[in-house]
Amino acid sequence: MILAAILGGGTGSRMGGADMPKQYLPLGGRPVLVHAAEKFYTHPQVERVVVLAPPSWLGFTRDILNEHLPKGHNVTVIAGGEKRNDTLRCALDYIREQFGEEEDHILLTHDAVRPFVTHRMISGNIAAAREHGACNTVVPACDTIVQSGDGQFISSIPARQSLYHAQTPQTFTCNKLRALLESLSPGEEAVLTDACMIYALRGEPVALVPGEVYNIKITYPFDLKAAEAMLELEGVSE
Repeated sequence: MILAAILGGGTGSRMGGADMPKQYLPLGGRPVLVHAAEKFYTHPQVERVVVLAPPSWLGFTRDILNEHLPKGHNVTVIAGGEKRNDTLRCALDYIREQFGEEEDHILLTHDAVRPFVTHRMISGNIAAAREHGACNTVVPACDTIVQSGDGQFISSIPARQSLYHAQTPQTFTCNKLRALLESLSPGEEAVLTDACMIYALRGEPVALVPGEVYNIKITYPFDLKAAEAMLELEGVSE
């Protein structure tokens, strides 16, 4: 079974001044979250979409999805966790409770605030996860990346040719992702910011799937303005 988890459990504190989590801000007349969820809902291979929302926003989330998606849609809303890994666990627990622990369950995880994901990226993730067990959507780094150990001076400048910007979807077989999550110590979990880092920490392979530069994450007010402009560009949502 192929499932998608739209990770929207956070409150978006970096948006600054917004009176609601950033995934609910309007973009082209619809909430950002709806743009993201719709891409998975309409993909022919995705059998169930699970939206993980802040607990106090569950009713609101269900209302906006029911308003903007067709009647009888296959999108379920459940509560996310305090941190990203907690939200992942909530998704995995729901899948196990509803669909069992089949070895071939594939889970696409996606940021609720990346509205420009495409069917091409989703299909690429499904194919790569089937072949390799885990994958990450990426784009090559176009800028030189500098590393600093103390935040004041450059420690190293890695070769740009080997660097990529990570995006989502990130896709995994459910049982392997659960096993790796459960293997983390508190110290390891404290430094991890996404699921692919868990695989890297355990030496597990993660395949690369080409993303797009327009598959942006809406984090700051400028990003929302850029996203509004991008809606005017033909083809960004194909």
